[in-house]
Parts: sequence; structure tokens; C-alpha cells
Amino acid sequence: MHPVGKILQLARYPVKSMRGESLPATTMTFQGVAEDRRYAFVQAASRSDFPWLTARQLPELLRYKPAIETESLGEVMVSVTTPSGEKWPVESDDLRRELEKRSGRPLFLLHNGRGSYDNAPISIISLPTVTRIAEESGTEENHWRFRPNLLIDLRDAEAFEEFKWVGRVLRVGEVARVAITETDQRCVVITLDPESALSSPGILQSVVQKHDQCAGVYGTVLTPGEVRMGDLVWLET
Repeated sequence: MHPVGKILQLARYPVKSMRGESLPATTMTFQGVAEDRRYAFVQAASRSDFPWLTARQLPELLRYKPAIETESLGEVMVSVTTPSGEKWPVESDDLRRELEKRSGRPLFLLHNGRGSYDNAPISIISLPTVTRIAEESGTEENHWRFRPNLLIDLRDAEAFEEFKWVGRVLRVGEVARVAITETDQRCVVITLDPESALSSPGILQSVVQKHDQCAGVYGTVLTPGEVRMGDLVWLET
């Protein structure tokens, strides 16, 4: 086992496709990062295998800011602040109606204790990969575009080194272990500025043309544990 880098940022996304929260520390469970993507708005009329409302359909969704307000007797309370400044509970009919009006779609709120993930519970990208994509696309570097749970600063390695981890296991911090299952195939969401929701199409063009449409990797938790910003990340041999 040898160190490959350290954690620069931990993040969770309490509501799928809305703004993420940076965390100083968190618990990784078999279901992923605690309270990550446990809520999602679903397109009521959709019959596809990807029915969620995301920034693909409503780019402005990225500007909604969820926050976990209270944890009492195991109950988690989530609020959402809208781009115009209103603050509502995630279960509020007012929030749902606003999103329906903006998206032009009937919606319902799904609360899924296992998380509403695209492919796997843990998403990881390295800082050198984020930097390379910004350089290649001529855009400002912003790792939030890629919505990772773990942003890792690599030790003596180049961009896209994380692709080599697929099929192997990372130990994160003292205890947690994550099996890296696949590369992360990207969509139009990475072109959207997390603050303004404005699009920079060259980002996805660069990833498609130079990196087979992939950036970062997915993983599943093998051994739960606490992780913190600054923790070392080790690659098991």
C-alpha cells in the first residue's frame, strides 16, 4: 500500500443536482457519504430509467442551495435557499411548485435513504485532472463543475491518474476503504458554471475529444469510516 495523495475537499449534495456543501469531515457508509443525494426531484411523467430533474433540464437548479439544518433523534432536516433568497424546507410545496414552473414539468420529491446516484455512491476526481481540463478548454478552473465527493491532490502523479485505479481499492484516512469501479462518463452538466449556471460548451468538447468523455472515477464503500480534509489517500497493492 502506498500513498497517492491527500483529500483537498469533501462534499455532499443533499438534493440531487443542487449546490453542494463542503465538509471538514464526514462519515462514509455503505450507502456513500452521509446525507449525500438522499433527496431528488423526479419528473412525474417520465418513463425513462433516469427520471430525475437535473441541471440537464434546468441549469438554474445548480443555484439552489440545500443545507442540513438539524439532526434530532436521527431525523435530518434539509432546507433549500432559492436563487432569489427564499428559504423553504425541502418538502415544501412552495419549492416544488417553483421548480415545476421553472422546468415546465410536473414533479414529486423522492426521499431515498440509499441515495439517488447515477452510477455509484462515491465520486472522486483529482485536482490535476480538473486543472488539465481547464487548460485544455481555456476556461477558469472550478472543481465544483464535476460534483465530486472527494477532491484529491495527487502525489507525484499527472492528470487522469485516477483512471489507473479502476479495479483497485483506495484507503481513505485511517479506516475507510473504497473500491474504484469505473471511470465517470460526463454530460453537459460539467459545462455549467456552478454559480451562474451559464454554459461553457468547450469543457465537454475537450473531455469528449481528448479523454473519451470521462473525468474522475466512481467507487463503492467496502469499509465504512470517518474521513477528514487533509487525510492521506492510499492505493492498496
